[in-house]
Amino acid sequence: MRAGGDQRISETPQWQALAEHHGQIRDRHLRDLFAEDPERGTDLVVTAGDLRLDYSKNRLTRETVRLLAALADAAGLRERTEAMFRGEHVNTTEDRAVLHVALRDPATSGLVVDGRDVNAEVHEVLDRMASFADRVRGGHWTGHTGERIRAVVNIGIGGSDLGPAMAYQALRDYSDRSITFRFVSNIDPTDLAEATRDLDPASTLFIVASKTFTTQETLTNAREARRWLLEGLGGDEAAVAKHFAAVSTNAEKVADFGIDTENMFGFWDWVGGRYSFTAAIGLSLMVAIGPERYREMLDGFHTVDEHFRTAPWEENLPALLGLISVWYIDFFGTRTQAVLPYAQYLARFPAYLQQLCMESNGKSVRLDGSPVDVATGEIVWGEPGTNGQHAFYQLLHQGTVLVPADFLAFVRPNDLAHDRDLDGMHDLFLSNFLAQPRALAFGRTAEEVAADGTAPDVVPHKVMPGNHPSNAIVAPELTPSTLGQLVAAYEHRVFTQGVVWGINSFDQWGVELGKVMANELAPKLQSEGAPDYDSDSSTNALVRLLREGRGRPA
Repeated sequence: MRAGGDQRISETPQWQALAEHHGQIRDRHLRDLFAEDPERGTDLVVTAGDLRLDYSKNRLTRETVRLLAALADAAGLRERTEAMFRGEHVNTTEDRAVLHVALRDPATSGLVVDGRDVNAEVHEVLDRMASFADRVRGGHWTGHTGERIRAVVNIGIGGSDLGPAMAYQALRDYSDRSITFRFVSNIDPTDLAEATRDLDPASTLFIVASKTFTTQETLTNAREARRWLLEGLGGDEAAVAKHFAAVSTNAEKVADFGIDTENMFGFWDWVGGRYSFTAAIGLSLMVAIGPERYREMLDGFHTVDEHFRTAPWEENLPALLGLISVWYIDFFGTRTQAVLPYAQYLARFPAYLQQLCMESNGKSVRLDGSPVDVATGEIVWGEPGTNGQHAFYQLLHQGTVLVPADFLAFVRPNDLAHDRDLDGMHDLFLSNFLAQPRALAFGRTAEEVAADGTAPDVVPHKVMPGNHPSNAIVAPELTPSTLGQLVAAYEHRVFTQGVVWGINSFDQWGVELGKVMANELAPKLQSEGAPDYDSDSSTNALVRLLREGRGRPA
């Protein structure tokens, strides 16, 4: 029986079976689950491409997995997946297809959506991006004074920043170190000022990423970057075309800015911002790592796309990530998810996932507009190990909040200078990756603590209750391909959650209201004379405070 129409997933027999099963599992300890099933550490493992997911340290059994797979079928996950890959308008509130999977499909033609050959259009843009990247990397693109480009500054916000910035840092070991790469997103003027402080306008290229070329933060930064450039190059407006490129679909506004539309790279309304860095939004990344490595990354994405599309749910790595999270959110009542990469290059990965997960599934109405009756979404956060161990792991181990955690690691380090001494450091690093989820799962009993000779009054303070769940995701090395696989796994995790909950994971109307209000309030801060105080009392008082602090009439 599949949930559909007005039927809620919580009303299905599969949901009720999970609720009953939870009553049997909720008080079981991971110590006992491992003792009763000695093979779970090797059996509760799945692979996708180069990724290996060990989900054995979760508060579940093989029966739980069977019931979760049945829930996926009841929600119509297979049908919804195929609908997405076919280009059906699964983003119903905006009447759009959702085709980020097409951005990494190696096929060069054949997927026709709304009368257009999606594959052909994607590869046409990829080919233009590759030509552009090769010209910049090879020194053939020169600035207004004839100097080669030595710095690239990406200006965007949201998905136009988080994706390429995260991926650049993740793949920095593969980047062209002769070029400096910076990412500017915040409308706070210090962001752009710091990014350009030590750069030479004559050798700096700006890539402005805004689909409509109207995004307030991006265009404000772009105009200031334009002023900085012209001020440094003598004011010749012709310089703009030699130092700016655009990722946009608004040719008129791009041209008005002074950018040659030959250096404008478009994408499509079926690409959501948080899914877009494999579209033209990734232009700065392609310049950094080169078209060949970029293609390797896209192929990594495609590997997991196909795995998600075809593997049975019990063997499906992204689906299991999503279903296990539903198990915790809706049956254990968790509200948060930690992502803990044991890889410094992935320092921005938790921030990237914040947008992917929280903007996608922070929803309180179903596809039909009716209120949800189950918990949806989660607060996603994290820091790279081992830094986090000295910050917030205390709460994970002994706090009163249950926080499921994903631990990420790579077998081999990225060998920065072919220095074999790094292997010893990496072994120490990985020992922490092994120890933390083990300690979270099994903890230490009062008896074990007392056996160490601990004073009786201190014993309770050293008890580690354990039974804290985690996943471990391991890959051989952080490469363009494995990064693509990892991101795709989390994308489809989000999709799985959204299908089960019956929500639209591809709109973000909640983001818009704040933008509207900001546009309404900006004139109150900018006006020469005292503004009308027609907002609520708190906002009125804050406007007055901010104006007075800057010497403006209040």
